[in-house]
Amino acid sequence: MIFDEKKITLKDGRTAILKSPCVEDAEKMLNFIKKSCGETDFLARYPEEWSIDVEQEEAWVKRMLESPDILTMTCYVDNEVAGNCELRFKSGIKTSHRAEVAIAILREYWNVGIGSSMFSELISEARKRGAEIMELEFMEGNERAKRLYEKFDFRVVSEKPNAYKLKDGTMRKEYYMQKYL
Repeated sequence: MIFDEKKITLKDGRTAILKSPCVEDAEKMLNFIKKSCGETDFLARYPEEWSIDVEQEEAWVKRMLESPDILTMTCYVDNEVAGNCELRFKSGIKTSHRAEVAIAILREYWNVGIGSSMFSELISEARKRGAEIMELEFMEGNERAKRLYEKFDFRVVSEKPNAYKLKDGTMRKEYYMQKYL
């Protein structure tokens, strides 16, 4: 799915652009996800777990753009990738009323409004598509993300103990949230 370009003004006055990623930015996208995974323990992978190359990332971007059931939105600040999110619409008779959300933002862009802008757009797109429930997971301890999700009326509906094991052996719960549209 394609997300049409939209300009937003960040809390610090800078202009950012929300749009679908382009194949030409595959290397930027790959660098972004590796960097973001290295900045926090709250994402599902460590940077070294991203073993794909630029050609594989290009193929991923193409698949996302061509998919009728996945919306990928990237935030660019000064032509650099600052954040990325996905909205995956479930298929099948029993699950097509649901859409899954994932998001990552580089630390230097936390608290400037990117997450809120992305969530507003994702909710709007989910409603347009006719989704009834949006859902996401987050890791125990990620209070910043939890506040963002609660701001948009996502609520914890279940938890999975010991879902993540960090390099230092620490175990963390995974919380599952839903928002009814």
